[in-house]
Amino acid sequence: MRTWGGRFEAGPDPAAADFTRSLEIDIELALDDIAGSIAHAHGLGRAGLLSDAEVETLTGGLEGLRGAVVDGTIDWDPTLEDVHMNLEAALEARVGPVARKLHTGRSRNDQVATDLRLWARRTIDALDDAAVGLERALVDLALRHPEAVMPGHTHVQPAQPVLVAHHLLAYVEMLERDRARLADARRRANVSPLGAGAIAGAGFPLDREATAAELGFEGLTRNSIDASGDRDFVVETLAAVAIAMAHLSRLAEELVWWSSPRFGFVRLADAFSTGSSMLPNKRNPDVAELVRGRAAGVIGRLTAALAMVKGLPLGYQRDLQEDKAPLFEAARTLRTSLEVLAGAVASLTVHEARMRAAAEEGHTTAVAVADALVERGVAFRAAHHVAGRLVRAAEAAAVELASLDDGAFAAALAESDDPVASELAADPAIGATLRAAATVEGALARCDVVGGTAPDRVHAELARAARRLGLG
Repeated sequence: MRTWGGRFEAGPDPAAADFTRSLEIDIELALDDIAGSIAHAHGLGRAGLLSDAEVETLTGGLEGLRGAVVDGTIDWDPTLEDVHMNLEAALEARVGPVARKLHTGRSRNDQVATDLRLWARRTIDALDDAAVGLERALVDLALRHPEAVMPGHTHVQPAQPVLVAHHLLAYVEMLERDRARLADARRRANVSPLGAGAIAGAGFPLDREATAAELGFEGLTRNSIDASGDRDFVVETLAAVAIAMAHLSRLAEELVWWSSPRFGFVRLADAFSTGSSMLPNKRNPDVAELVRGRAAGVIGRLTAALAMVKGLPLGYQRDLQEDKAPLFEAARTLRTSLEVLAGAVASLTVHEARMRAAAEEGHTTAVAVADALVERGVAFRAAHHVAGRLVRAAEAAAVELASLDDGAFAAALAESDDPVASELAADPAIGATLRAAATVEGALARCDVVGGTAPDRVHAELARAARRLGLG
């Protein structure tokens, strides 16, 4: 099959042919290409460019090719540069010269743009399913430990006690935004460029609306130049994938730290841990580390796609052949990362006692003490200073805030230049009040706002997430 056309007297140099071939990558579009070709054949029939018999012959041959692709029996010819030429040649081998009519009114430019949008649509659907799978694992883990407490951190320093469920639900929120970004990318990708031709539009009266409807597109591209020569839907999908991978990398980072004996918060199941080739004692969180590492690769692929399109003049350019490898690999990485993290989270062992002990370290209830003083009329800045002096006293005594005696509370208040605080120093009940505020339970209960870590709030959010995900 002469793929270089009548314009040329000879074929390409072997090195040039190898350099331009993309079959190994765009073979992933085979089923999408067949779907687009079937719809295009129907469109040619509607336009009177094919007889009913020819349409039936072509669609029957294409359906046979679909089966061969699915069961792996199709023979791919590496001398044909891409999946489109391979399928065209395979179709001609099945149905004869009528196959040569299929490309009427179509360019590989709008053909591949159609294929890639179909691929993006079904791939985003699969990514959404995988994201829901990880959400379910996180929510299920939270449901198994609804009262567990851990230290919330800022600046990697203990800040305030939070429920473990509250922490896990933060990742659910991230994943929900990731799903929304992917859905937005899918919506903008879900318009049909078929009929745009090479650049100016098809030269025949094709019913683009009917073809788009057959392929399940929600609309049509409105400019033929833009339709075949732009890939912002690829970049947008990559951006959504990269942000999602950044979120997964944060979760992976925490699993790495938490599973270290220095933290001892969790234990990864054997199935999601590896040993060392030298050190018999090691239990390595390699799965989480690889998610973290592969996030960097996905971010790089987004950067590559942006750099590829930033200087292209209008109209299709062969540079755009390079859009597929980063998109395919990034989507594959996100899907497998979501799946493996879902398995790791689902099988995670949580050490509640160790988490609770860590939540009680670092004077994480200090702001609750300051808030309790504010309730008694002390200005917040003055209350902040009093709480800071109490932390200093607790550190000197090597105890936590809730273990300070009444004298320590009275002394810190007496030092304040706030008149209300000074008066409270003489209140015999103030020590008990502040001591109660300094407990983990007191600190948790105080954060009783929508989105806060108060147990009732978290349990309500957990129940809402569980209902949405069909759990419990």
